[in-house]
Amino acid sequence: MTDQTKLALITGASRGLGAALAEALAPTHHIVAVARTTGALEELDDRIRAKGGSATLAPMDITEPAAMATLCRGVHDRWGKLDLWLHTAIHTAPLTPAPSVDPKDWTKSVAVNATATSMLIPYVAPLLGVEGQAVFFDDPKAGEKFYGAYGASKAAQMALARSWAAETVRTGPRVTIVEPAPMPTALRARFHPGEDRAVLTAPADEAARIVAVL
Repeated sequence: MTDQTKLALITGASRGLGAALAEALAPTHHIVAVARTTGALEELDDRIRAKGGSATLAPMDITEPAAMATLCRGVHDRWGKLDLWLHTAIHTAPLTPAPSVDPKDWTKSVAVNATATSMLIPYVAPLLGVEGQAVFFDDPKAGEKFYGAYGASKAAQMALARSWAAETVRTGPRVTIVEPAPMPTALRARFHPGEDRAVLTAPADEAARIVAVL
């Protein structure tokens, strides 16, 4: 990474939209890729390097405050700032009626989708400064039948993001919320196992669209 290269932090970068965004941004950004799955991050790194890009792999759990504090301190000490943060990490609890939501699924959904976001924003905000940009990805399922744990925790995440966006209109960083097109990801397959995946938008195509409008 040269001094002129921009820096993009992607939380949830190992697969799906996060991985596609990492590859789409790699020609112009050094990628700091965060996910729990080391093998998937290494495969992502291979694809990025094959295209002439570079990445720093961070196999970490975003629900661990100490790990995220170490990550952000490391970014500060090495580069001093971030240009872009894309938060794609998500937990998809199984579809189930509200009275049947498993307590473990509820706890994990809130931890990953809501609590981790509330922890990451104050860690990452100083790195973004005035000119950086944070991007969140909406999936409005709150109130839909069988989406109780996922819909509620995702809505909490979006509420935090929208509040931050409103608070920083004049001061920065810029906070952007994007609603991606349906894609044939593992997340969607868990919710819609029988649908025709051929009619869905490829993650690489959707990543290219999102990067073009950032």
